[in-house]
Amino acid sequence: AYRDIRNEKGCHVVLDKISQEELYQRTGIQFQKFNTIFQLKSHEENVLNNTKDYLMVPDFFHYLLTGKKVNEYTNLSTTQLLNIKDNQLDEELLEQFNINKDIFQDIVMPSTSIGYLSEDMQKILGCNIEVVVPATHDTGSAYMAAIETDSIIISSGTWSLLGIETKTPIVSELSMKANFTNEGGYDYRYRFLKNIMGLWIIQEVARELNGQYSFAELVNQARTNPCLSVIDVNDERFLKPQNMIQEIKDYCLENELEVPETVGEIAYVVYHSLACCYRDAIEELEQITNKQYKVINIIGGGCQNELLNEMIASQCDKKVVVGPIEATAIGNITAQLLQQGVVKDINQARTMIKQSFDIKIYGGKENGSKI
Repeated sequence: AYRDIRNEKGCHVVLDKISQEELYQRTGIQFQKFNTIFQLKSHEENVLNNTKDYLMVPDFFHYLLTGKKVNEYTNLSTTQLLNIKDNQLDEELLEQFNINKDIFQDIVMPSTSIGYLSEDMQKILGCNIEVVVPATHDTGSAYMAAIETDSIIISSGTWSLLGIETKTPIVSELSMKANFTNEGGYDYRYRFLKNIMGLWIIQEVARELNGQYSFAELVNQARTNPCLSVIDVNDERFLKPQNMIQEIKDYCLENELEVPETVGEIAYVVYHSLACCYRDAIEELEQITNKQYKVINIIGGGCQNELLNEMIASQCDKKVVVGPIEATAIGNITAQLLQQGVVKDINQARTMIKQSFDIKIYGGKENGSKI
């Protein structure tokens, strides 16, 4: 699992030879302890030396379906192994860390057909189906389903991916210090975004409460039990603590904040802290791009949290457009429709998406606090 502390070994191995600054300048990818370059270098050398093929999980599914091995671009871009200047494997970087470039496959873009089911799969399924590669990084697919042009996008789920879509990568001292990343998107667009811990924290809270409360019930509890303490949701202590609830309380105690005690207070602190983190990240984004954005488009399963949506609109003082919910699945379908010529381009696809799903609006001067 990428949350496994084993990745720390690879961090030391890599950063002993190359600085975070140089790695960022070469790849445009933010520092995360679980980046693939660190995962690979956490293996023993004999494992890497005996490796024949490198497939990411979606690539492996495509292999099982078709028998063909490819590496899809949007997911591969997050590995910190591609050079940001040409979107190809950085062979100098691979050589520096003794990673055999021959284990990688041809890089394919979203909306690429890799052929039909293998004979074995045809026998199992009793049919033959063309396999079209989507943006296999879930956020890559989700961003394809974003419906507001020129807006800040928040893909809200276990992680919150806050950023913009751009045709030119942004690799500057400001973006590096703010830990923004340039992940590959459809048609060589970039998802210039920041990874924020997201609803993982409340998921862990719910788990530790033995599923006693649904996520909707946690929201209701929070509405009636406000606690205005703000935790740093990106603090590594919240990545995989032994006990999330205790970690939240300890953080507040150590920082002389009001310590949440009830379930509602704990949930409120999580939601309120996320909204504050989004606000700060948006301020950084606007400073980096030297541009003010008027609209936030929240997509993904987390956009069903109405309290969090209201908090985001309030904290960020912007119009918040919510939907679609199943953005990743819709983006996957969009890639297939584009390959089949059902829609002519991504803009037409996004218009179709906007017309097909219920969209809610929060905030904005013309909308009041909520519609």
